Amino acid sequence: MSMTREELDELMLDSARNAVITTREEFGLELDGSIDSIAVVDEVILKWINKYRDQALEDKAVFTLCNIYGAYVGEVFKKTVGGEWSYDDSNPDTPLLLLEYGTHSYAFAGICYQRLVNDSQISVDSYFSQAVSNNTQ
Repeated sequence: MSMTREELDELMLDSARNAVITTREEFGLELDGSIDSIAVVDEVILKWINKYRDQALEDKAVFTLCNIYGAYVGEVFKKTVGGEWSYDDSNPDTPLLLLEYGTHSYAFAGICYQRLVNDSQISVDSYFSQAVSNNTQ
C-alpha cells in the first residue's frame, strides 16, 4: 500500500478523531488532545475488554482499536513534540506504522496492541511519557 505523506497524515488524523468519537460514544470519556488524556487511553483499552470480552480480541477489532488509539497517541505526541508518520510495508505480513522524530521511531499502535492483547500492566501512558522525555531533555 503506497501513500503520500499527505494521505498518511490525513488517515492518522481521521483515525485519531475516530478514537475521540468512539471513546465518547462507548464510554462517556473525553480524549481532549492533552498529555493527560493519554492515561485515559490506558483505561479505555481495558474497558473494551471488560465491555466486549472475546469480541474485543477478534483480529479485526484488535487491528482497529490499536490503530485508532495509536493514531490518537501519535497525534498528541506530534502536537507536543513533533514528528512525522511513516508506513513501512517492506514485510507485507507485518506492516509497521510508526511516528518518527529525530533518530527515534515510536510504535504507538504497537504499544496499544501489547496492552490490549498481551499484558494489561503495560502502560501506553508510560511509553508516551518516555517518548516525550527522550526528545525534550
